[in-house]
Amino acid sequence: MQKIIVIDDDLSYLQVLQRRLQQTGAYEVAIYTSIATALYHPAQRVHAILLDMMLEQESGISGIPALKEHFKPTHLIMLTGYASIATTVEAMRRGATDYLAKPVGLNEILQRLQGCVEVDSVADTQPLTPAQVEWEHIQRTLLTNDGNISATAKALGLHRRTLQRKLQKHSPVRVRHS
Repeated sequence: MQKIIVIDDDLSYLQVLQRRLQQTGAYEVAIYTSIATALYHPAQRVHAILLDMMLEQESGISGIPALKEHFKPTHLIMLTGYASIATTVEAMRRGATDYLAKPVGLNEILQRLQGCVEVDSVADTQPLTPAQVEWEHIQRTLLTNDGNISATAKALGLHRRTLQRKLQKHSPVRVRHS
């Protein structure tokens, strides 16, 4: 059985994903609600880490290097409730091997864990809409400001509440208020 670590601050999601992965009979799954808790346990080699990007007290992206060093996973897959090109690039730059937008089905996760990834060539050739371009710019600026809404709003020339509405309208994002 291959070992997998899942880190997410949603305990019910963790328990469901753990149960479903273990029911396949191929995986032994350890779950954690924070990166710090996972790193507290002894170092061991694991097949994969499934890591939520927005944790309650920490950024999943910033924890990638420490997790890779500690567990030496074959796969480190970022899971996020709001995907953007900027966060995808940053996660990959820091060492993630894959990036999936929630909600994601078990079959998709299993395919990624087994290294079976289909590339959708049509999606790669479609130009971004103006709304997608705006979203990408907001995400890039948010990433630059370490998730700080006030600093991001100032950099974008927006009122903080306007930015919060844009983020909430686009997806179910948990944003850090300052």
